[in-house]
Amino acid sequence: MNSDFIKELGYKALDSRMKRISDRISYSVKKLYKENNMEIEPHWYLVFMLLQHKDKMSIAEIAEQLGYSHPTLVITIKKMNAKGYLTVVNDEFDKRRQIVSLSEKAVSQMPDFEILWKSCEAAILSILDHDLGIVQHLDRIDEAIEKTSFYYRFKQEYSNNIQ
Repeated sequence: MNSDFIKELGYKALDSRMKRISDRISYSVKKLYKENNMEIEPHWYLVFMLLQHKDKMSIAEIAEQLGYSHPTLVITIKKMNAKGYLTVVNDEFDKRRQIVSLSEKAVSQMPDFEILWKSCEAAILSILDHDLGIVQHLDRIDEAIEKTSFYYRFKQEYSNNIQ
């Protein structure tokens, strides 16, 4: 029987465990996109959904809504724009600010994307056995880190241990 060192470490490897799960899900979603000739990336889903809901937003607004760093989102927006899924224009009042919306290509393909996304949501619910308790735990983790950053907590513990 194979040993799973990350699993054995328990909470000590929480970030690695969440990353591994995320990577496995993303790999599967990416594979399904490819099988269905969809030139999109798994992490674009949130941008598609947000712009479908909000119509037009600045890059900074999207980053804030998703909790992503501005530089990370700029890279994603550039990739999505290069594939023709977004329309990016300079704000008429502030030329430094870019306004992003879904392109006609994205809107026309949205029904096909939504079928895949609903299938993905159903698969996640199946994995969770329809128990959404983990979401509440993640909310608490998010709130705790927002209130007091992990960096600060880590630094405090480190300082306590080296004294």
